[in-house]
Amino acid sequence: MGCSLRVAWDDGLTAYNFGPQHPLAPVRVELTMALAREFGVFDTAGVSFVPVEPADDKLLELVHEPDYIAAVRRAGQTLAPDDPYSLGTPDNPVFAGMHDAAALISGASVAAAGAVWRGEAEHAANLAGGLHHAMPNHAWGFCVYNDPAIAIAWLLEQGAKRVAYVDVDVHHGDGVQKRFYDDPRVLTISLHESPATLFPGTGTPDEIGGPNAEGYAVNVALPAGTNDGLWMRAFHAVVPPLLRELQPEILVTQHGCDTHALDPLANLTLSLDGQRQTYAELHRLAKETAGGRWVLMGGGGYELVQVVPRAWTHLLAEAAGSPIASDTMTPETWRDFAHTRTGEVPPLRMTDNRTVGYSRFEDGYDPDDPVDRAIQATRKAVFPCHGLDPNL
Repeated sequence: MGCSLRVAWDDGLTAYNFGPQHPLAPVRVELTMALAREFGVFDTAGVSFVPVEPADDKLLELVHEPDYIAAVRRAGQTLAPDDPYSLGTPDNPVFAGMHDAAALISGASVAAAGAVWRGEAEHAANLAGGLHHAMPNHAWGFCVYNDPAIAIAWLLEQGAKRVAYVDVDVHHGDGVQKRFYDDPRVLTISLHESPATLFPGTGTPDEIGGPNAEGYAVNVALPAGTNDGLWMRAFHAVVPPLLRELQPEILVTQHGCDTHALDPLANLTLSLDGQRQTYAELHRLAKETAGGRWVLMGGGGYELVQVVPRAWTHLLAEAAGSPIASDTMTPETWRDFAHTRTGEVPPLRMTDNRTVGYSRFEDGYDPDDPVDRAIQATRKAVFPCHGLDPNL
């Protein structure tokens, strides 16, 4: 059964480009949109595009300090590093038009949030978004402006009182957590690789929110090597109970696909099939707990040909209500295009041929298993804040 979906898109979204040697290459978004078009996702009944405008300073200032915004604008004009704002670092090189490119991504996420909030569509997507690390006064982790936080802050300005944000990127969603750490209107849940082994070094279970919002920051820090089944065990042990308790007015999700085993920058071992199942679970939870109101964004993902286009095409198709069967062949025309653009041999199918199963955490806790210890640490830290028993 189809779902109404608005896709925030403008070709200018690929202008967010740190240069040919940087891992966050915009070709990954270009290849995703091309693959989704070949599969007819955008021709599905109920799917349409939403116009995109750059976020103005008023919108950006919902999260970022005015002097930082001015520094980003200046750096994109002069191409000079600006150390106090972490502009010009290896992670965040300056590039021409940096402010305009980053502001367009933020504007796209606000446009997506607006389409859902106004009831124009059940779901809305900005795959170029999900830049969840950017801080109020400096760039961080490939992120200049924090579009998920800006979109959520805009929803609060419109009157939203309960927003849930679920982040399944391999890296901790630190910038979004920071912005709402003391705000009980926003529940932030991040499942990520342990900060002991991965950037940004935050996201421990004891980060639970400020004095006015204890239990509204939720962190599941998973050990390196976590696979599909263990990931799904952790997801189901934490995310559904909290969303069911909160009953958010709108669900915002960030879908970095750098949890994949092939990703060069991280150490989890999910497959495309596990990621696809995660998208389906979030879709189901949006319908169950948020009245179907779902805003979805991209995020990290640095295996540019083998992983990102397939993962996010599955995500778009899921949001459109027309999932693509996992064993479907990738279109030959897309494979030719991807090879021409990158010189790589593209994948033949929309699957990694993995069967994803998991055991329920509630059916038995193994204190010798590091994933179970991570799950239990999170549940003990936050479940009591919501009146939930961490042992049930």
